[in-house]
Amino acid sequence: MPNLRSWAEAVLLPGFAGTTAPQWLLRRLADGLGGVILFGRNVVDDEQVAALTSALRAEREDVVVGIDEEGGDVTRLDVATGSFVPGPLALGAAGDPELTASVAAALGERLAACGVTVNLAPCADLTLAAEDPIIGVRAFGSDPATAAPHVAAYVTGLQKYGVAACAKHFPGHGAANEDSHVTLPVLSRTPEELRSIELVPFAAAIQAGVRSVMSGHLVVPAWGEAPATLNRTALTDVLRDELGFTGAVITDALEMGAVSGAYGRHDGLGNAAVRALAAGADALCIGGAAFDATTLDRVTAAIVTAVAEGTLPEERLADAASRTASLGTSPSPAPLRPVDRTLGMATARAALRITGTPALTGPPLVLDVHTDPTLAAGPMPWGLGPHLTELVPGTRALTVGPGDAEQVLAEAASWPSVVVVTREAHRHPAVRELLGRLSTVDYIRVETGAPGPISGDRPRIDTFGGSFVSLRAAAEYLARPSAPEARL
Repeated sequence: MPNLRSWAEAVLLPGFAGTTAPQWLLRRLADGLGGVILFGRNVVDDEQVAALTSALRAEREDVVVGIDEEGGDVTRLDVATGSFVPGPLALGAAGDPELTASVAAALGERLAACGVTVNLAPCADLTLAAEDPIIGVRAFGSDPATAAPHVAAYVTGLQKYGVAACAKHFPGHGAANEDSHVTLPVLSRTPEELRSIELVPFAAAIQAGVRSVMSGHLVVPAWGEAPATLNRTALTDVLRDELGFTGAVITDALEMGAVSGAYGRHDGLGNAAVRALAAGADALCIGGAAFDATTLDRVTAAIVTAVAEGTLPEERLADAASRTASLGTSPSPAPLRPVDRTLGMATARAALRITGTPALTGPPLVLDVHTDPTLAAGPMPWGLGPHLTELVPGTRALTVGPGDAEQVLAEAASWPSVVVVTREAHRHPAVRELLGRLSTVDYIRVETGAPGPISGDRPRIDTFGGSFVSLRAAAEYLARPSAPEARL
């Protein structure tokens, strides 16, 4: 029988720095550490990821290898190029759950070839608050009845190749106006409202056989003061007993501000780990790049001490370790192949929403208005300029900031066609002000985030995401009059 320390380490999924595994990590995996979470910092290309996961699995065959590969704006495998498939909001806009299942299956096959055992996707959140700073294009839409079939289809497609799906962020983050990476959001819903809105896509994921669910760091006052990750009502009474979920509960990263700020600062990360396990969580994500053997020792010791003192029942820890281990099943054998964007391009084209008649009258000036990506997405290539520069000879592309109105007006004066590209302009007052300053310019607007309100009579293209294929699809549409031979 494993000892308490082995069980304690078996529930931990740390992140690490670098594109090869450090020696401390390999040693701990051999001794029973649950597994790892991969981020963009760990990725060069598919071949390198496959070699990395093989090295991890050489230490122990059932190592859990997780990754945040949602497609669209949140990608790890394509962090250097932009995703080969559109994200959830674009899939929802395309409106075909069977297409969503096909995209998820393509993603699942690629992850299986890379040796990943669990993908921290899909988002079963809904896009509900205009000022929401973190979900946006990561959800399939705002209507639970419409989004739920896409969530279920994504789960089915992804798990086709043996990669476990993970519906997140329970009970739903989309109505919150704050980012749990930074602070602790409050979801002011009654239990009845949750059942009719936020919980609908999660119920669909469970019905589809999702193998894991990720807890969200947000407070539902009706369930008490603790966020869902540390809340027994949320994880045990509602998720397991009411919704009937029998798989593994994975926490969002415990070092995020919503938990570490309110619950981990004084008593350490170990306190949050113990509280999450007691609430009903199984696998604990601790994703910081600075995570090392010393931090691992402190968290493990806190869990062992909690069991010894009776704060955490031994059987609860053993159950969590068993459920975590269930996510270490090797995926179906799949060969590494060159990334194929054909399906992603077709889906991105189907997702475009065209308002008015966006058409170029000649080579355009493209103004990519830069705003910082969400913390979940992180930096990656974005902008329409590089695509139109390739497709329409004579295009001039500029990356500008919201405060560059004078430069933009001066540049735009001599161009017959101007394209202004934004990312959730409705959430950025300075971008809205810039658009107002451009009222004298005849421009085409391309919005690459959650669309927000549509006003005025400007021709407009909404892509519902900033993936490589979504941007390329918009560029192709605009290039048709000038460059009918648009190419991948």
